[in-house]
Amino acid sequence: MNLTVSEENYIKAIFHLQQAEGNVSTNQLAASLHTKPASVTDMLKKLTHKSLLEYEPYQGVRLGKEGKKQALSIVRKHRLWEFFLVDKLQFGWDEVHDVAEELEHISSKKLVDKLDAYLGFPKFDPHGDPIPDSNGIMATIRQFNLIDVKPKVVVEVCSVGSQSAELLELLRHKNIGIGTELQIIRKFEFDHSVEISVKNKPTITISQQLAQALFVKLV
Repeated sequence: MNLTVSEENYIKAIFHLQQAEGNVSTNQLAASLHTKPASVTDMLKKLTHKSLLEYEPYQGVRLGKEGKKQALSIVRKHRLWEFFLVDKLQFGWDEVHDVAEELEHISSKKLVDKLDAYLGFPKFDPHGDPIPDSNGIMATIRQFNLIDVKPKVVVEVCSVGSQSAELLELLRHKNIGIGTELQIIRKFEFDHSVEISVKNKPTITISQQLAQALFVKLV
């Protein structure tokens, strides 16, 4: 199925929103895509006509079977290109999102499959998000929010809750990345900040907001 760049952006946005929200409203999409609700309504009609969406009156929309297939293909391309940019071209993990946003619209399946093979079929992108395989299947991992981890338990950072350049820059400044081993030393009641010990690094204190943006797995 041939889709425009705009249609692909809508499908991907709906995919991400419905992971957390279930059915997606027009206003949620408008806020996510920084556009007007009227424009969203027009696009939803087009995507529904192409049998990509399931619409329930007053309940919002969600991707249908074909819509989900298309969304997973776009997500796969985006995350593979991010992996390539970081692993092969030494981009910083806070530099790749916008570039991958452009590359994800390349339609050649042969190119994407060869890229996947060239990279060794990675399961996760540089931010710890799972990369769908050619069948749309994503690896799963049991992870926890750092703020919920008990003190003295050794964990490993496996993903981040946001890919904003500001967050990733802060994490890089604090020498925290995917694969970093750490443990909570103390939680402060006053502002809910957290003292952590990073493996082979001095003890540091991070904000509650930063702790909530880190997802970890047990070592």
